[in-house]
Amino acid sequence: MADPPFRVLFVCWGNICRSPAGENVFRHQAAAAGLAGRVACDSAGTIGCHAGKSPDARMAETLRRRGVPVSGQARGFSARDFSDFDLILTMDGDNLADVLALARDEEHRVKVRPFTDFCRKFDHAEVPDPYYGGDAGFELVADLIEDGVAGLLDHIRSGMS
Repeated sequence: MADPPFRVLFVCWGNICRSPAGENVFRHQAAAAGLAGRVACDSAGTIGCHAGKSPDARMAETLRRRGVPVSGQARGFSARDFSDFDLILTMDGDNLADVLALARDEEHRVKVRPFTDFCRKFDHAEVPDPYYGGDAGFELVADLIEDGVAGLLDHIRSGMS
């Protein structure tokens, strides 16, 4: 019997820009690396007001220009996610604090990390929210996400060997 996939959850505020970018880039890069059956992912937001909505059109277009297929629907983060995922990655300090506030114990807390911990080319402490900005903000987010996901996949692969 095969091992269950390593499950990653990407979390931002509304689950329409940054975390769905993480989810879609992760899925794309994992497939390209031959890990599609060995990893799984989803995304969520710390607020639920966008539940059911598709990823932001500007973020989706930025990713599609880079060859990344985009899918998904926004949902809110829930305490159940601590049981369902092996690693929960937050996009900024507010997301980190919001997720940790729901952690029941140390077993939950150790699953939560800032996404930028996995970036190798960029030294940003957070993935900035591009929602109220222009195209340059979406491009920066895509750059950070691609970098961090590559580092994340290296991290996951090292644990699988």
